[in-house]
Amino acid sequence: MPVRVVLDAMGGDHAPQVPVEGALWALREIPELYVILVGQEERIRAELARHSTKGLSFSIVHASQVVEMHEHTIAVKTKRDSSMVVGMRLVRSGEAEAFVSMGNTGAVMAAALFHLGRIPGIDRPALATVYPTAYRPCLLLDIGANTDPKPWHLLQFAMMGVIYAERVLGWPNPRVGILSNGEEPGKGSILVQEAYRLLQESGLNFIGNVEGKDLSRGLAEVVVTDGFTGNVVIKHLEGTVSFLARFLKGQLTDGGLDRLGLALALPGLLLAAPGLLCLMPSLWRIFRHLDYREYGGAPLLGVNGVVVIGHGRSDAKAVKNAIRAAVRAVKGGMRERIQEGLDSLAIARSPHGSGAEDTQPISSIS
Repeated sequence: MPVRVVLDAMGGDHAPQVPVEGALWALREIPELYVILVGQEERIRAELARHSTKGLSFSIVHASQVVEMHEHTIAVKTKRDSSMVVGMRLVRSGEAEAFVSMGNTGAVMAAALFHLGRIPGIDRPALATVYPTAYRPCLLLDIGANTDPKPWHLLQFAMMGVIYAERVLGWPNPRVGILSNGEEPGKGSILVQEAYRLLQESGLNFIGNVEGKDLSRGLAEVVVTDGFTGNVVIKHLEGTVSFLARFLKGQLTDGGLDRLGLALALPGLLLAAPGLLCLMPSLWRIFRHLDYREYGGAPLLGVNGVVVIGHGRSDAKAVKNAIRAAVRAVKGGMRERIQEGLDSLAIARSPHGSGAEDTQPISSIS
């Protein structure tokens, strides 16, 4: 059976060109994939005409409206024929197993909550992302969906993160940490201290607090925090990687070696210092390790369906890998495993006894 993935062809800074290109790339690499391109059909077909699509399994579903990148979540309610809303309806009706979008993060989350709902017992869905470390990456959540969670929300985030790490990423028995300003159990805000106690009692492989300076050391495979802090951490990492790339480029080209000069000088440099040849693949691996495009997008854990949200500035490679992440989540039974995990982890439920009673709307940081 193919895995049917809805792609919001109108989502992102470069739609529909980049989403269409990324979808075709994914179709060539993932044999079991079937893509449903949702958006303005005439524009989608114009992009498809620029590529060879022979033998690829996809279809187009027309949606007349677009939720623009600058619009607020209210657009999800007013634009009922937008690509986001139409795509979510396809997942809800069972015509597809997953939804992927590079569109406005808050709008995608709102559309998922309105049309898919939450997994029973989950109070707040959380955005997760793969964070590069010195060893294998870790899963960091929440990174923007909830700015003011309660302690039991962080416990639910941890449970969902563990299931995603095990079932989708293939990391057995992942260690769980909570982001704090010190290693000692008593450190951190009231939220962190109370969540620490719940995590200790949860039966998860909880290792305690993880400081910001240790996040990249790979002390834990799953690290939980509130959405405000997580968003700051991720944005800081993105800025640092971008700075390093510009800095290295500047060092190679500004100091008397422009691109032509570098090309002419490189053979002589390699003869004089053969170690540079070994260093270049290492640098390439480092930047690939830090490149968000390798991971594609952030899964929205806790909604009643598979939803992956990518950067608005994503290129085709990022779109392809976001689709790949969605396929893995479907094949790993992510939604079903989260439900099973919640049933076996009764302490993760809110004091109300049911996630349905926590009616505070999800917040988001783009």
